[in-house]
Amino acid sequence: MTDNPGVFEEVTLREARFRSAELPGAQFERVDLSGAVLRNVDLSDAVLHSVDLGRALLRAVNLHGAELRGVELTDVRITGEVQNVTINGVDVAPLVEAELDRRDPDRVKMRPADPAGFREAWDLLERRWDETVERARALPPELLHESVNGEWSFIETLRHLAFATDSWVRRAILGDPSPWHPLDLPWDEMPDMPGVPRDRAARPSLDEALALRKDRMATVRRYVDHLTDDQLAGNTTPVTGASGWPHPISYPIHDCLSIVLNEEYQHRQYAERDLTALEKLHTP
Repeated sequence: MTDNPGVFEEVTLREARFRSAELPGAQFERVDLSGAVLRNVDLSDAVLHSVDLGRALLRAVNLHGAELRGVELTDVRITGEVQNVTINGVDVAPLVEAELDRRDPDRVKMRPADPAGFREAWDLLERRWDETVERARALPPELLHESVNGEWSFIETLRHLAFATDSWVRRAILGDPSPWHPLDLPWDEMPDMPGVPRDRAARPSLDEALALRKDRMATVRRYVDHLTDDQLAGNTTPVTGASGWPHPISYPIHDCLSIVLNEEYQHRQYAERDLTALEKLHTP
C-alpha cells in the first residue's frame, strides 16, 4: 500500500469478495482478474484499455451507447437485441434481421400491424409450441428441469412465459393489478417486487407447468380473437392497488401484445436449441 489512502500496489487479493461495495472512479492497472465473477455491477462510463476478455461470458449485459475501438472479435457469439450496431462503418443490425427473416419466413408474422395479423401470429405460435411440447415429452421428466449452459430449463421457460402473459396481458391490458401465479418466473435480473413470485427452487411437473401455461395462452387467445382496430390503436389504463411489473403507467396495446409475441417466439427458439442438447444427453 502506498502513502495515499485507498491506493494499493502489488497486493494479492486472490478470491476476494466485494459485496454492496462502492468503488466509483477506481483504477485497476496491471491487475489479474481472470476468472472473476461480476454480478449486478455498474460499469457505466468505465474505460477498458488493453483488457483481455478472451473466453469471457457476458450475460444480460447492457451495452447501450458503448464504443469498442481496436477490438479483436474472433470466434465470438452474440445473442440478444441488436439495433444501431456499426462494425467498421456498417450498420449490421438490418443485415442480421434480414438473414433471420430469410431463415424463418414466419418470423415476419411476429411483427403484425392489425388484429388479423395478431390472430395469425398467435395461431402460428400455438402450433409451434404444441410441436415443441411434444418433443419435450419424449425426454425423461428430470431432464426438463436441467439447465443447458446456464439457461433456463424447459419448465422454467414455460413458467417465465406465464409471467410474461400475466404482466403484459392480464395486468397491463386487462387491468388485474396482481395477476401472479406462484409458479410465475420473472427474468433473473428483475429487482424483487412485493407480491411478485420468484421461486427458482420450485420443481413442478411438466403437466403442472402446462396447466398454468394453457390457461394463460387461452387468455391471449380470447383477447386477440375479439381484438378490434380501435383497441389495437389505444393505450392501457394504468393499474392501481398493487406494485409489480410492468410499472403502473399507460402503454400502447400494440406494444404490450408485441412484447408477448416476441417472448413466445424467442423463448421457443431457445427451448428448441436446448432440447437438441438434452436429446444428445439422452441418446444412448
